[in-house]
Parts: sequence; structure tokens; C-alpha cells
Amino acid sequence: MTERRLRDKVKLFLTGRRAGRIRRACSLLTACGLLAGTVSLQAFAAPTPGEPEPETAELMRSDELRGVWISYLDWERMPSDKAGFETTVNQILERCVELKMNAVFVHVRPDADAMYPSKYFPWSRFITGVQGKNPGYDPLGYFVRAAHSRGLQFHAWINPFRVTGYHNTWDQVSEDSQVKQWLKDDNPDNDRWVLKQNGAYYLNPAVPQVREMIIGGVREIVQKYTVDGVHFDDYFYPEVDDDNPARWFDKPEYDASGSSLSIADWRRENINTLIRGVYAAVKEQRPAAQFGISPEGYIDHLRSDSRLFTDVDAWMSTDGYIDYIMPQIYWGFEHKLSDGSPAPFAFENNLKTWLDMKKKGNVRLYLGLAMYKTGSDTADNNQVPEWLRHSNIMKRQVEMGRRTGQISGYCFYSYSSFQEEACQKEVANLLKVFR
Repeated sequence: MTERRLRDKVKLFLTGRRAGRIRRACSLLTACGLLAGTVSLQAFAAPTPGEPEPETAELMRSDELRGVWISYLDWERMPSDKAGFETTVNQILERCVELKMNAVFVHVRPDADAMYPSKYFPWSRFITGVQGKNPGYDPLGYFVRAAHSRGLQFHAWINPFRVTGYHNTWDQVSEDSQVKQWLKDDNPDNDRWVLKQNGAYYLNPAVPQVREMIIGGVREIVQKYTVDGVHFDDYFYPEVDDDNPARWFDKPEYDASGSSLSIADWRRENINTLIRGVYAAVKEQRPAAQFGISPEGYIDHLRSDSRLFTDVDAWMSTDGYIDYIMPQIYWGFEHKLSDGSPAPFAFENNLKTWLDMKKKGNVRLYLGLAMYKTGSDTADNNQVPEWLRHSNIMKRQVEMGRRTGQISGYCFYSYSSFQEEACQKEVANLLKVFR
């Protein structure tokens, strides 16, 4: 998720809402799906007040993924001692089963750090409160075993280039971290392997050694743990300005490269090189594991020449990049532009765009959906936001996806939202179509 969007999420998460208590699951039944059919895309308009809702489409499929993102914000609230941590993980996963999920996407490296013993990255501060501090046990190992014991897939969620973020400052980065060592070791050759941009630090995607470190970090996860997949968020390139030396990021590397590509395509190829390397590492070590990416949900943003540099067109049309794409379609059905016209990224329009993209190749299409917005006053250029007027948006988005016959599953941001009082009507309606 981009820094701007994450700030919005965190702000929404931290203000105007209180997280509910984690409730123990009353059932350990794993969720199953129904068969999927292939039918035309059909809008699920909100029912007129007083009218009954349309009957649920019986279009689930037996292999439909139903996942939830468990972020570093959730880790930060967990106890750091082994017994307390394990108890809390058990409660979280039992709640996921109660919610009829069959997969969890768990942050294992949010900020060039690790929720496990790593030879590349320091211990995450979201475990103990201090980056580099060993908790004395293996949190990831327990999380994977506990998920599998409940019939849940475990996908290891990684932010590949981010070093600092909304909840992690440069002062909190361990002195033993590779990134600080590069800047302190009196070796000018590695001084630009980590760069500050827009107030945050990022690993430099243009540096082959940096890309190899990221790939090595993925390799050690799939070697050590029986994860079902590796999952990248959309933190790739930060926003750049090639006309401003203070914000041109890796332009010096481009100038020195002698590349015949445009600088935008050169940056895309840097990311593509990483993605191909990660895919190969995953398949070499654990062939059955899946590698996928959850980019921003609006295609026009992904094709920008000033940020991200995510070549989704190549990823979805060419073998050897990803197994699935999971766009974050975090808008409702009724989102409008400031002039009152329907937004091209409103849910139905956006879904059609991604269905067209899917035709390019064999990549599975999952949908990332915004449980965190439900019951909120998130602005959508309507007089009263859609998220306040309706409590079945998640349900209708799942149903619309199913009616296409082309969506392989859904993932919801975030776990904590399922516990919030403001979201409970949406949760109850969503569970009507999850069995």
C-alpha cells in the first residue's frame, strides 16, 4: 500500500474507532465454497429502502480463497513474551476460522526487518518494541504451525523496499541493520544502497546487490517455513521527480547505466528483475507455494511514470512473474469524481478493467477489499458516504465477483477491522455468503 494510502488507513484506524476485543472462536470448522459458474458481469445495486435484498447468488467455488491481512499494526498490539504471544495468535486464528476464512496474509517483513531469525534483516520492533531485539523464540514458526493446525493457509507478507514507515522512524532502525551499516562503513560504494525520499528511507531498487538481498530474504523464508505463499504489498518505488535533484531518487544510477530505455521503463525493469528473481526463488525452494502481489487497485496509477513503476501488464501476460494478482479495489459502488461523475475506479468499473487485464495471461485474479472503510465516513464525493448508507457493500462486492466466474478469491484489509463495532453489520452480512 502506498505511503499516502497507509497513512489514510492508519489515521482511520487510530481515530474515530476503537478496536473490539478479540473473541475466541466458537467453532473450528474450516470454510468451504460452492461451485463457480461463468456468467456475465451484473451490477449489485443497493436495494431501495424497504425492499428485500436480492437472493444471494449460489456461485461459490470449492477453491475460492477467503483471506484476511494481519498487519504489523496487529503484531504491535500482541504481547512480546512467548506465552502471551502464542495465546494471542491462537485467539486471532480461531477468530479467522469463525469468520469462515481459509487463509491469512501475515506481515513477516514490514520495514526491512523480520518476524523470524534472519541472516539478512534485524528482528522487527513490532515484536518486542525494539528493532534488533531477539524475543527468544520464533514467532513466525509458531504462527505458521498454528494456522495450519486450523486448516488455514499461511502467506508471508513482505514490503520489499520500505525501511521506515508510518510507525517506524530512522532512529528506531537498529544500529546493526544492514542499511545503517552501509552508511557507516566508510565504503562509498554502498552509500546509495538505501535512499531517503519524501521523508522515508527505501532500499534502492536500482542496485543489484539490494535486489539479491531481498531475494535471499524470500529464499530463507520458503526454506525454513512451510508457507503456502509469499505475498508482496505495493511498496515499490516512492514518488519521484526527475527534474528536482532533491526528489529524483535513483536517477544518478540511471544516468550511469547507459541504458537505452526511458528512465520510467528502466525503473520498471528494475522491479521486473526483482519479481522474476523472487518467483524463481519461491519455485526452486517450494514449488507448490504461490507468489503474488497486491498492487493499488487503479490501473492508471499503476502505469504512472512518477511512482511505483509496477509493470502489471508484463506480470499478467508473461510466465515467470507471479501466480496471482490481488488489486486493492478499496472503493465502493457509488464513488464519484469531484464533478459528480462516476469514478473510473469505483468498484464495478474497476472490476471490469481487471477482468480485461486477466485475459492477457494465466494469472489468477483475487480481489483485495476494504473492510476497514465499512461503517465509516470515508469521503466518496456523495452527500452522505456510501459506507455510512449501506451495510452490505462487502457482501455485494463478493457476489459481483462470483457472478463473473473469473475471480478466484477475496482478501480483506484488515483483521482488526473485523473486530470493530462500526464494521459489525458488514461482517454479519458478509458471513451470509461465506459458508
